[in-house]
Amino acid sequence: MGTMTDTRIQRLPEHVANQIAAGEVVQRPASVVKELMENALDAGASLIEVELKDAGRNRIVVEDNGMGMGSEDAALCFERHATSKLRSADDLLALATMGFRGEALASIASIARVELRTRRAEDELGVRLVVEGGAHQPVEAMPCSVGTRMVVKHLFFNVPARRNFLKSDSVELRHAIDEFQRIALAHPECAFRLSHNEGELFDLPVGTLRQRLVRVFGAKYDERLVPVEERTDVVSLAGFVGKPEFARRTRGEQFLFVNGRFIKHPAFHGAIMRAMDGLLTPGQFPLYALFLEVDSARVDVNIHPTKVEAKFQEQGSIVAILQAAVKRALGRFHVAPSLDFDAETAFDIAPPKPGQEVEEPKIQLNPDYNPFNAEKEGGKGQSGGRASLGSWGSKTAFSASRADATRRFFESSGPNECQAEEVGPARLIFSESKATQSVDKVPLEFDQQRPLFQLFGGWIVTATRSGLVLVDQHRAHTRILYERLSSELSMSSGSQQLLFPEDLAVGPSDVAVLKGAKASLVGLGFDLTFPEEGVVRVSGLPQEAAEGSPSVLLDAVLEELRDAGEVDVDLRQSRAIAGVARGAAIPSGRTLTRAEMLDLVDGLFACQEPDRDPWGRSTLATFDKDAVEARFR
Repeated sequence: MGTMTDTRIQRLPEHVANQIAAGEVVQRPASVVKELMENALDAGASLIEVELKDAGRNRIVVEDNGMGMGSEDAALCFERHATSKLRSADDLLALATMGFRGEALASIASIARVELRTRRAEDELGVRLVVEGGAHQPVEAMPCSVGTRMVVKHLFFNVPARRNFLKSDSVELRHAIDEFQRIALAHPECAFRLSHNEGELFDLPVGTLRQRLVRVFGAKYDERLVPVEERTDVVSLAGFVGKPEFARRTRGEQFLFVNGRFIKHPAFHGAIMRAMDGLLTPGQFPLYALFLEVDSARVDVNIHPTKVEAKFQEQGSIVAILQAAVKRALGRFHVAPSLDFDAETAFDIAPPKPGQEVEEPKIQLNPDYNPFNAEKEGGKGQSGGRASLGSWGSKTAFSASRADATRRFFESSGPNECQAEEVGPARLIFSESKATQSVDKVPLEFDQQRPLFQLFGGWIVTATRSGLVLVDQHRAHTRILYERLSSELSMSSGSQQLLFPEDLAVGPSDVAVLKGAKASLVGLGFDLTFPEEGVVRVSGLPQEAAEGSPSVLLDAVLEELRDAGEVDVDLRQSRAIAGVARGAAIPSGRTLTRAEMLDLVDGLFACQEPDRDPWGRSTLATFDKDAVEARFR
């Protein structure tokens, strides 16, 4: 046995223990915002104001009009495991407050310079207390408003390694805004304000949940919300889900609250997604803000320091109720299931009925048009009757290179055994035997040999000698524009200035995203300024998308950049290009002329990667001739 002097195990000093705890509780400025806002709510505040400087790394102020504290409580609140919310272990089974661990303030004070000012309504004077790196200064009496004001300066000043791990101001601000939004959505009965570097970002008055959602995300969300409500002995459910057609490809608008507390729960999220089976394109995520009220004795939130996870005694029942409630709410809206090119789908094609008359589409032809002469005629665009992509953003004619690409595709299957030897002039335009024919016969044979029509307003059906091809018009045009925009970027084609600049209202978090990616957007051709908080002025657009809607284009770009985080410049630029391409592409549901369909199919097969859009989704599906014939045997 060793002597006392040989003892290697020692009790850690209190400030060191607090710094270790801070590693779990305080990960970034947003963590401080969350903890202090929750304390304000537990104090009964009806107004909470948050001020940030440099995204919170240098200054965070949270002020409320709650009950305040006396001098003894003010001194004790920074002690570890000191809390007013629990008295015994049994209280954990009936939690009605946001906080309960008694760790947050001690952890924050151990890695920052903190000033507390607080006063109760029954006290004439308030108190002031300063804690720096865990060291307490004496409590002072001073006049102040009823409530509590907490100032946190120089976060991680004494832990430089942790401070160095903080991201850029734009990223840290987005995290702080996320925490602010979650708490503000959970408590529409309380007013909130948020400012950054002395500029106001949010001013949210007391209102209903729907009003709070619209205030946080913008007026356009009002028409996108579907109310959900269900009451059972197991759980009471209320809130909103977004209409499926407004779902996004990125996460970030999914809010689930249990007894007023924001949580992340994969099983509940899965229930909501299953309720939308057939209504969402794979990879899309709908908006939802749903509130579950569960008996506190049947839920445990004491399983993670950040309190964003929970366990439920009757999880299976809640999952089933949640899925059924969302599905029933969506049933009020008729939404056609989408067609997924990436799924293995067997199309059930009904055979024609005996005696059924089929109306053949009327084709308008211009015999003077020669697709192979477009470049020789000086590149005058879509002359001779071929429609251009117009407002879709196309600026190039059908060139010989595009014809070659299409030729390679349509010749890939070999001779067509079913083709009659003589069917007038309707022989495949790219066959060798027709290489020397007169140019005035080219378009006639091209159009007749190539059946082309639009299906359900979103897909183009055409044929090769080996079978059928189904082209998704939106994904195809997105691929075309993506490659053209990438090419234009390398050539620095510049920006197309708008005759009338357009001011667009955007949320504070989106402003941070745009400012963080401004260099990439300028290189792409956007001319953006920020005349006031919550407003972006669009004065110029990329050349290839100059005829598009600034609002639609910016929404598409934001959707790609929201989750980009600290990615490298090239990847951010690629995401921005993909967003512009998607925003400028023709939408599903738009009726196309035959000439426009030809342009789209030809342009797709001139791409370097025609079979996939920028996100790897299929742009086309092929159906082998043998498989089609087998359906009629």
